[in-house]
Amino acid sequence: MKLSINLFTTLDGVSQGPGSAEEDTRGDFTRGGWLMPFFDEGCGQAVDSWYQRCGALLLGRRTFDTFASHWPHVTDPADAVAWKINNLRKYVVTSSPLGTVWEDSSTTLGEGFLEEIARFREADDDLELQVHGSIHLARTLHEAGLVDIYRFLVAPAVVGGGSRVFGMDGPASAMRIEQSTVTSSGVLSLEMTPRAFDNSLAAAVQDGQDVIVEQ
Repeated sequence: MKLSINLFTTLDGVSQGPGSAEEDTRGDFTRGGWLMPFFDEGCGQAVDSWYQRCGALLLGRRTFDTFASHWPHVTDPADAVAWKINNLRKYVVTSSPLGTVWEDSSTTLGEGFLEEIARFREADDDLELQVHGSIHLARTLHEAGLVDIYRFLVAPAVVGGGSRVFGMDGPASAMRIEQSTVTSSGVLSLEMTPRAFDNSLAAAVQDGQDVIVEQ
């Protein structure tokens, strides 16, 4: 089972508070709601396609609580995303009880969650264990080298400070673009897989070697 992170982000890499200014104000973040002026039909189609590949959800506690306050009330049988969220297994990284919402479809993961997730990835399954929201969890998984697929909707906006998956102190990373499209409002939909980081070309330039770049 592959592990994917599926997030909204700005051009400068911020994923905090895409929906509204009140959504997530941690760290005195006041620039939430940056995605909504650009969210169009193409964005909705991209999100639908993410969930089509979902076999189980992996969430941080804050995202779980946010989902639990909304999605159980979405009962339209034609809403495929709501069906997935309400019915699939949800693994939640937390040390406290989850309550009664989704009691039969939720499991807590404690301190050894990285080892458990590594075991999940060994399962022979075409569907994915998906992270949605949960920026800090996504960053931890990225820095642990456990992410198989990165999917982003990149809004053409820059907001400055805010929570990001790729921190300045994180590991050097490189990506292979597997799929990319641009929606009518200018949102870039990206699907990427990790590959080995290689700065040999930059190192050669710094060492004064002649480097030929073929056009």
